[in-house]
Amino acid sequence: MPATTLSSLTALPKAGGVGLKPEHFRTILDTRPAIDFFEVHAENYMVAGGPFHHYLERIRADYPLSIHGVGLSIGGEQPLDELHLDRLAALLDRYQPESFSEHLAWSSHNDVFFNDLLPAPYHAGTLARVCEHIDRIQERLGRRMLLENPATYVEFEASTLAEADFISEVVKRTGCGLLLDVNNVYVSCVNHGRSASAYLRALPLAATGEIHLAGFAEDVDAAGDRLLIDSHGAAVANDVWDLYAEALGYVGPMATLIERDNDIPALAVLHAEVRHAETMMAALDADERQCA
Repeated sequence: MPATTLSSLTALPKAGGVGLKPEHFRTILDTRPAIDFFEVHAENYMVAGGPFHHYLERIRADYPLSIHGVGLSIGGEQPLDELHLDRLAALLDRYQPESFSEHLAWSSHNDVFFNDLLPAPYHAGTLARVCEHIDRIQERLGRRMLLENPATYVEFEASTLAEADFISEVVKRTGCGLLLDVNNVYVSCVNHGRSASAYLRALPLAATGEIHLAGFAEDVDAAGDRLLIDSHGAAVANDVWDLYAEALGYVGPMATLIERDNDIPALAVLHAEVRHAETMMAALDADERQCA
């Protein structure tokens, strides 16, 4: 579907949001915190009813919403699962989120689903397949999706394109937007011994519709080198905050999500990270006004 017939990148506020977790449902409803949006994983809500929908409907009534998919397997070799896509379309119709995003990864093969976001080689064959899948998703949903850059731990000898060049070409061909995961940029570049700043500059930053920030875990690989894991189980690291500041310099204030999927702290802890992101955006605005 041509990009001109699709909705804009996102209607999310250019402010801070938090991934919505069941541990925080009651706190949000009781305290109505000054958080600008919430994001949910689509696959947790692909049922008709139940407690998750009970709380999401009430929270959605007062807050903008982003829906983030983890199961479309956009980078997979097989055609998209049309039943999954139908369930996703029904969910988006139900909640009318301000934004929808998915990963540049694959997670299923034949009838087997892997509970992970797996990498793909970057070459002409993968490029054509990913673009075909995104075209179908945007056609079925009738909206422009955001594609998230992955966190990777291995690379393929078969790759003929750098990851940032691959993503740029996907954005150009499909008209989709970019979900800029700054933590993933940092994790991947440390793991592969590359400059995070250079990678960031090579991405199609003009297509950015949302930013993700998260924490990582640290280990060592078989060679004894530093290995970072995109765990979403810790606070945002200082190096990632620094890279976020650099990204803001390129894209300006942007809807920014604090992701936390493991070792979930109190909502106030995540809200403090949201405020830190918003302080950085406000400082950027102030600097730009002063320069003007």
